[in-house]
Amino acid sequence: MSRDQLVVQRARKSFQTGNTRHLEYRIHQLEGLHRFITERQKDIADAVKRDLGRSENAVDLFETLGLEGDIKLAIEKLAEWAAPRPVEKNLLTLLDEVYIQPEPLGVVLIIGAWNYPWAITLQPLVGAIAAGNAAVIKPSEVSSHSAKVMEELLPLYLDKDLYPVVTGGVSETQELLKQRFDHIFYTGNSTVGKLVMEAAARHLTPVTLELGGKSPCYIDKNCDLTIACRRITWGKFVNCGQTCIAPDYILCEPSIQDRVVEEIKKCIKEFYTDNPKTFEDYGRIINQRHFKRLMALMEGSTVAVGGDSDETQCYIAPTVLKDVTETSKVMKEEIFGPLLPIITVSNVDEAIQFINEREKPLVVYVFTHDNKLIRRVRAETSSGALLANDCLVHFTVSALPFGGVGNSGMGCYHGKHGFDQLSHLRSCLIKQLNKEGVNSMRYPPHTAKKLGWARFFLLKQVNVCRLRRMVLLAIFTGLAAFLVQSFLRRR
Repeated sequence: MSRDQLVVQRARKSFQTGNTRHLEYRIHQLEGLHRFITERQKDIADAVKRDLGRSENAVDLFETLGLEGDIKLAIEKLAEWAAPRPVEKNLLTLLDEVYIQPEPLGVVLIIGAWNYPWAITLQPLVGAIAAGNAAVIKPSEVSSHSAKVMEELLPLYLDKDLYPVVTGGVSETQELLKQRFDHIFYTGNSTVGKLVMEAAARHLTPVTLELGGKSPCYIDKNCDLTIACRRITWGKFVNCGQTCIAPDYILCEPSIQDRVVEEIKKCIKEFYTDNPKTFEDYGRIINQRHFKRLMALMEGSTVAVGGDSDETQCYIAPTVLKDVTETSKVMKEEIFGPLLPIITVSNVDEAIQFINEREKPLVVYVFTHDNKLIRRVRAETSSGALLANDCLVHFTVSALPFGGVGNSGMGCYHGKHGFDQLSHLRSCLIKQLNKEGVNSMRYPPHTAKKLGWARFFLLKQVNVCRLRRMVLLAIFTGLAAFLVQSFLRRR
């Protein structure tokens, strides 16, 4: 039996003890995860610094701060999320208990990504723990220092049998995917996403795929370009552009292209100084393979800002490319780096057409003062999310489901959405063994009269809340009338 088989078998055996069905146990594990994040902040920051060149404050801002918020929310809301959820009834079930009961799925496989090696790997784990599952955690081998810290330290804070960390490369991941899980949660690119889905299909295992794609950013010529470009610059060059929801390219009219370039250039200088290479809040490309891939993507495009690079340090400066066409190399795949191409379009009609001719992106960004234009882009395009007049920040809203559509993914998480995604929402109907007369319409022989009654009871829509109010009102009215009559009799 392989190592991975033993790990999964041990996790399933631990799940079958039933410990995770108790909310107190889940909360205890969530509190352990919170202690890990807070007590090991320095270890986490050092690992990310070695993997991606990110500063300690940036690690706190973009990795652990959101994780802390998710854990606290799950602890606070767990009893509410896990409680039975009453549903509307029909006339036939008016006297029955009818509700949805969230229950654990079993053993979940979480395959993390390297660009945010802590947030993207552990946020799904929050949902898995809250929902009462066991989870096998597979951090990305590309962010090797983070993976090592996770493997060594996380078991000190969580049940090591229920939540084991498995490290390794492609072969280890392939071996893991041969095992049967009850859900697989993968974050990464669509090519690997297809392989994950194919492996899951062999066991009829449901999947959540958090992928990426080329998220477009349309800038209306009449908007405040200074503010728009400031927010776009921040959203694009955070983590050296290695963010799945970063604006991948800009769409704008030719008349504002030069102004957009100048505004972004000013912002790059403001955020990262004249020399981003020496600035602590500007990181590095994850490895030389991705460095070379990004350098190749620039071929054939005009560099308007930046373009400097150093292969020995995996450094590429914040770069803006102008006069890009749809056939340019940089438009053939998701960039996932600090390159920002600008494509000119004659109007919003052409921008919408350009977006719709391509795979559905993770986000559509639009910058404009015109609410009608925002509504039009929302109505006429499809994406995992729509964000107007800002970048990235929808990721911080736990009440919003985070996920893609089509080529950018399937399923969602964050907050209650993560809990529901990793739960089985079980339908429950509880009857009593009495009042059998009402069931006579369903028993043979099936006469026209019985069919008529069945039609009435099954198709008649009943607003139970309204019915309840009417019953209470009738009771209150009857009681008031009785009290009035009693009072008059006494007189």
